[in-house]
Amino acid sequence: MSWLDDIHWDAQGLVPVIAQEQSTGDILMFAWMNREALAKTAETGRAVYYSRSRGKLWAKGEESGHVQTVHEIRMDCDNDVLLLKITQLGHDPGIACHTGRHSCFFQKYENGSWITVEPVLKDPASIYK
Repeated sequence: MSWLDDIHWDAQGLVPVIAQEQSTGDILMFAWMNREALAKTAETGRAVYYSRSRGKLWAKGEESGHVQTVHEIRMDCDNDVLLLKITQLGHDPGIACHTGRHSCFFQKYENGSWITVEPVLKDPASIYK
């Protein structure tokens, strides 16, 4: 039995993954992995995710240069969510979001509306070709 068999994969063979910055504790992003993505992540020490919209693996930073070095892979108590403790590379401070922000969680609910609370660190048009 492989360590991958311990994970409770969903009906599409995926598991949700949270990427947390090791140095700050910031939650940077949420994504999905299939068995192959997780195995490659564990093997290489770099985050590899599964894109549901494109139907294929994507190594974080393959286009943007904003690579994630993985320090730890953790699994929750129900074996159905993973947490990656990472260092976000490619820009200082690190950019994890395709909008050019540090974190994908840049909108905060306040008094009945969503407010942007993190700045764009780099114009996405200059990140993606």
